[in-house]
Amino acid sequence: MTNILITNDDSVNAPGLLALAKQMKSIGDVTILAPDHNWSASGHVKTLHRPIRVKEVALSDGTKAFCSDGAPSDCVALAMLGLWDKKYDLVVSGINSNANLGYDVTYSGTVTAAMEAVIWGVYGISVSIEAADGNSSPLNYGFAAEVAKKIAQKVLHNGLPKGTLLNVNVPNIKSEKHKGIKISKQGLRVYHDKLVRRIDPRGQPYYWIGGKAPTGVPNKGTDIGDLADGYISVTPLKLDMTSYELLEEIERWDWE
Repeated sequence: MTNILITNDDSVNAPGLLALAKQMKSIGDVTILAPDHNWSASGHVKTLHRPIRVKEVALSDGTKAFCSDGAPSDCVALAMLGLWDKKYDLVVSGINSNANLGYDVTYSGTVTAAMEAVIWGVYGISVSIEAADGNSSPLNYGFAAEVAKKIAQKVLHNGLPKGTLLNVNVPNIKSEKHKGIKISKQGLRVYHDKLVRRIDPRGQPYYWIGGKAPTGVPNKGTDIGDLADGYISVTPLKLDMTSYELLEEIERWDWE
């Protein structure tokens, strides 16, 4: 039996988690362990300085799940460390309620949960859905979950190289408008962050990181460009972030 761990960063009550779990149940034995609150933009977190608590909950349709007060990557680590007496073959994280493109992968709790799986030698897939600008229709988690199932089956059948994961971004479309899957490079995300200064009732300053939502450069062949063109974007990512093209150059610097 294939053992699959489902997690996310939007919390255990997020609709994308339930949609994902329903599809994954058709290809394996599913365990759900997700955070008890939203950890969006949390990045790769490891909780070491306080205890982590886990409790059993029921999802909206009665599905048995577990939630933790740790981060998404903590949820994965707990399962890999033996919270349950089973070995996992695959971790699928999502479905995130917005796309994770370009540099987002360093911030995203969704993506870094899949990275945590890879650290433990388990296949990892992160799945996100993006609503097109001006599209006020509800997010089609059902279609995104079907896509996730298809990709999970491919990974389980073909495998992935050690130290790699797949980052999947799905446009918010009806299944009959499906244009296909593109294997994409990371694109260039553009952030429009702004420092917002405020004063609390006691006269002390506090700050928000505000500004407009990020955009991106929609180059062909990138996750941003392919998603903008209506395709499902699948980007293979490596945990090895070494800049190999700089190794020899930096070795030639005068280090004496």
